[in-house]
Amino acid sequence: MSKRFGKNDLIFLSILLIIVVLACIYFYFGNAQKGDFVQITVDGKVYGTYDLSMPQEILILNEAGKQTNVLLIENGRAKMIEADCPDKLCMHQNAIYISGANIVCLPNKVVATVVGTTEDDELDAIAQ
Repeated sequence: MSKRFGKNDLIFLSILLIIVVLACIYFYFGNAQKGDFVQITVDGKVYGTYDLSMPQEILILNEAGKQTNVLLIENGRAKMIEADCPDKLCMHQNAIYISGANIVCLPNKVVATVVGTTEDDELDAIAQ
């Protein structure tokens, strides 16, 4: 009776797994670009765009003028440091600095997204 799974099969699958893991790491980290700005939206409307190179604390107000969140920018990163929502999950998210990364506060409908320069964010000829 012949073996169905041998030593050569195990070596082949191990090499294949290593290649897949390395490819995933490359595509996940290799294309990451630091952003220059953080754009805040409240209830789908742009609240403001802030420079990541300028340390500041941004008070985020809802439509009624009540403060709901506070976003801190320092060392080129943005982090939610205060929120009046019950779960406060947005405060536990990591600081963001890579273009496309975001922090979301669902109860307050606040989204902070890192964006690149305006030249990076424009559509190219193919996408139009």
